[in-house]
Amino acid sequence: MEGYCGQVYDSMTNHDNLLDRGRGIFGCSHYRRRCKIRSPCCNEVFDCRHCHNEIKNSLAVDRKERHEIPRHELQKVICSLCEIEQDVQHYCESCGVCMGEYFCEKCKFFDDDVSKRQFHCEPCGICRTGGREEFFHCTGCVGCCYSNSLRDSHRCIEKALQHNCPICFEYLFDSVKHISVPKCGHTLHLECLKEMQDHLSFVCPICSRSLCDMSGVWQMLDQEVADTPMPLMYQNRMIWILCNDCGANTEIRFHIVGNKCPNCGSYNTRQTRGGPSCASVR
Repeated sequence: MEGYCGQVYDSMTNHDNLLDRGRGIFGCSHYRRRCKIRSPCCNEVFDCRHCHNEIKNSLAVDRKERHEIPRHELQKVICSLCEIEQDVQHYCESCGVCMGEYFCEKCKFFDDDVSKRQFHCEPCGICRTGGREEFFHCTGCVGCCYSNSLRDSHRCIEKALQHNCPICFEYLFDSVKHISVPKCGHTLHLECLKEMQDHLSFVCPICSRSLCDMSGVWQMLDQEVADTPMPLMYQNRMIWILCNDCGANTEIRFHIVGNKCPNCGSYNTRQTRGGPSCASVR
C-alpha cells in the first residue's frame, strides 16, 4: 500500500512539473504559451494568430497577398520546449508538457495567463476574457457578449460587434481590446473613446448622439446664451433644427452661441433649414 501511494504521489508531482515547466518563458507580446502554430493558410510558423495577422497585413506585404488566419482551421502546433510538430492538443505528445494552462479545443487556443479568466462563449463561437459569470450573451444584439451591468440598460443593435471600430477600423468581434458600449448602442474600443474625449469629441461617430451625460455642459451653454445678446440682424431669425440626441425636428429662435433642443434641452443639434448657415455646437 505504501509503495502504491508513493507511485501516486510521484505521478501527481510529475503532472504538476509538466504544468509549470516553461510557464511564463515562452510566447509573444499577445499571449504567454508554450507552443507555436503553423498557419493553415500560408503554412508558416507564428507565435499566435495575432502575430500572423500583423505580419501578413503590414504595409510591406503586397495588397493582394494580405490575409488573416482562419483561426478555427488550425491543425498543427509546435511545442516550444521540444519543438515537435503535432496535432492541436493540450499536452505535448512528445515531452508531455502543458502547452497552455487554458486550452480551448474548439478555438484551438492556448494561454498560460489564466488571470484573464478566459471562457468559451458557445453562441459567439470564440473565447472571451473576464469570467463567464461577469458577462451575458445578448440574443437581441446577436453575436454580442456584454458586461452584466448592461443587461437591462443597453440599446440592442443587431450584430453591434460585427463591424470595424469607427475610429481605428479594427474588427470588434474578436478584438482583444476592451470595448465600450455607449447609451446609443453602437460599439467602439474603450481606448478609442478615451482618445476622442481627449480631443474634445463627445458624440458617437456613427449616429452623432452624445456619448456621455452632457447636462453640465448644457447648463454652462444656457448661461453663455443668456449672457450673449444677439446682433440686431439675428434677433428674430427662426430656424429648424434636428436634435442628434432625441431626434426631434423643431423650429426655434436662432442663437449665435448654440441652438438648444426644446424637447430634451440638448445643444447637440444641427440646423436643417432657415436662417444663416452656421455650425451648431457639438
